[in-house]
Amino acid sequence: MSSSVRAVVDSSSRLDSETALKIYDLMVQARVLEERLITMYKQGDGYFWIGGPGEEAFNVPLGLLVNKGFGVDHDFLHLHYRSGATLLAMGADPVDSLRQMKNVATDPYSKGRNFAGHFSVRKWNVVPVTSPIEIQYSIAIGTARAQRKGAGAKGITIVQGGDAGTAEGDFATALVWSSRKGQELPLLMIVTNNRYGISTPFAGQHGYDQIAERGKAFNMPTAVIDGNDPEASYLALQEALHYVRTERKPYLLEAMVSRLRGHSSASGANLVADELDCVDRFERTLEARQLMTRSQMDQLREQYTNELAEASKRVRAEPAPEPSSIWDYVFADKNHVAGER
Repeated sequence: MSSSVRAVVDSSSRLDSETALKIYDLMVQARVLEERLITMYKQGDGYFWIGGPGEEAFNVPLGLLVNKGFGVDHDFLHLHYRSGATLLAMGADPVDSLRQMKNVATDPYSKGRNFAGHFSVRKWNVVPVTSPIEIQYSIAIGTARAQRKGAGAKGITIVQGGDAGTAEGDFATALVWSSRKGQELPLLMIVTNNRYGISTPFAGQHGYDQIAERGKAFNMPTAVIDGNDPEASYLALQEALHYVRTERKPYLLEAMVSRLRGHSSASGANLVADELDCVDRFERTLEARQLMTRSQMDQLREQYTNELAEASKRVRAEPAPEPSSIWDYVFADKNHVAGER
């Protein structure tokens, strides 16, 4: 396979009807969840919002294709704070995202001690999401090294971040350490490029047209895809994952996506009118293929909107963390490490 940058899977590629409808259902649920989280923040039921509205067409297929489980024989995921749709597609309860927004003790990801979108699921190898950008690229080297086995090995490491963070040294570190001859790592490096770094536009900030071009120097396969097309994303991810699983070598995948609500609540979380909406576009596709009617789509969105509105009311009544729990999970429990020095 050539190491040159290329586009894989054109927009005319199609999935079977069942898979396409499953992806759409999850995309709508993920979008409605983000809207509910923004509403909670604006109503004072949260301190900060950051998420991925506009990235559902890529993040849902990723979640469906992950080899989910615990330990090195399953995929490790080093995600970022725009990956909510991936967690949903893996089977996460959307109400748990409301709990993290409200910072209640029932939040399974951080016991009410972290921002929205900062997931951590040990049983699925979802490594804790961090606020400092792109450090996940350095951390991912560790799990990929643990999975460096020959043919027949199943587990790989998947790491994802945004375009602006690729200017950090951690991204370069992952390129170097994953591609060393004879010591290549089973690492799928993903960049979801929404063309902005907080308020700084992509144009003029990089010395190349596509971030995937950086893989050329490291002799790794690369691809640039339309991340607003769920079918193209699904099929491109299948190809990339198959390569990493079978060759036990790295692959760099860049998905071009939209940023529909700005960077975060710090910039207002208001709808950006001139961004392409992947949900709207896929709805037109499903209508054209006569897989769903507009009425059915509206009913599905209304169903999820009502369910999450009711859930947010219940979450408001759930308890806040006890002050005495402030240090829980910050340091290793001494009972777990006793006698292991």
